[in-house]
Amino acid sequence: MAAIDLDRMLDKVKASQWALVDIDWEAPGADLITEEQWPKLRDFMIDLVWIEHVGARGFAAMAKNAPDETLRQLYHYFHAEEQRHANAEMALMKRWGMLEGDTLPEPNNNIRLVVDWLEKHADQLPNRVLGTVIPALEVALDGALCQFLLETVDDPVCHEAFAKINDDESRHLGVGFTVMELQGHNQASIGMVRFMGKMLKPHMLLGLSVYFPLLNKMRDNVIKVGLPEEKLYGAMKKFEKIGGRTEHGRRNPIFRFVSRHSRIMVDRRQKLYHTPVDLMVRFTDMIPQWALPKKPSWVGDVSWKPTD
Repeated sequence: MAAIDLDRMLDKVKASQWALVDIDWEAPGADLITEEQWPKLRDFMIDLVWIEHVGARGFAAMAKNAPDETLRQLYHYFHAEEQRHANAEMALMKRWGMLEGDTLPEPNNNIRLVVDWLEKHADQLPNRVLGTVIPALEVALDGALCQFLLETVDDPVCHEAFAKINDDESRHLGVGFTVMELQGHNQASIGMVRFMGKMLKPHMLLGLSVYFPLLNKMRDNVIKVGLPEEKLYGAMKKFEKIGGRTEHGRRNPIFRFVSRHSRIMVDRRQKLYHTPVDLMVRFTDMIPQWALPKKPSWVGDVSWKPTD
C-alpha cells in the first residue's frame, strides 16, 4: 500500500458516500442464518456495532486536533462513516430478528468503560496515538473479522452491506497508514521518552486499564464465534508490514509500541501479559449495571431505520 495523495483521497471519499436506503433490507436471504449461528452471531454483531462507535469517537477527536484542513475534513467524513456502519450493522440485526424494539443493544461492560473514557478524554489524546491505534483496530476488523463474517454468513444482503463498509474501511486505512508514515518523518518530535512521558499521565494509564481488557474480551469473543486464531495473527502481521514498509514508518515509536502490543495481545501463550489482563476482564464483568457510567447522549441517535 503506497502513500496516498490526501487531497485526491478527500475527493474520492466525497464521491463514495452511501446511505442505508441504497440497500434493500427486505430482500430474500435472511433465513439463511442458521439456528446454530444465530446466538453467537448476535453477540458478535452487538460488539461490532459498539466498536464502530469507538472508532467514530476517535475520528471525531482527530478532526478537532487535525494539523490541516484536508485531514480535518477526512476525519469528519470517517466519523460519519463509522456511525453509518453501526447503523447498517443494526439493520442487519433487525433483519435477522436480533433486536428487541428499536433500541441499541446493551454493550458488554468493557466496551461501556472504554466508551465512557473516550467521551471524557479522547479530545486530549495526541493524534499520533489515535492515528496508530485506529488503523490497528481497522486492520483486525477489515482483514479478519469482517472477512470471516462474509465467509460464514450466506445472506446476500450481509455481503452487500459489508462490501460498502469494507470500501470505506480501505480508505480509512489508506489515510491512516499515510499519516503514520508522515508522523515518523520528525523523529525528534515523537521520541520514545516523550511518548512514554505522555503515556504515564493518570488519564492515559486509566485509558490503558480499560483498553487492554476490552481487546482481550473482543479477542476471545471472536474466537468463540469461530474465527481461526491464525487469521488474527495474519491481520496483525499485515498491520506491521504496511505500517513499517518505510524507514519513516518504522521509526514512529507509537507504531512500534502498538504493533508489539498487538502481537502479544493475539498470542495466548504470552502468560505474563494475559494473566493480569484476564483478571481485569473478570473484574469488569462483575461490575453491576447501576455502577457503570451513563451511556453517552448519542446512543439515542443510533438507528437501524434507513434514511437518506
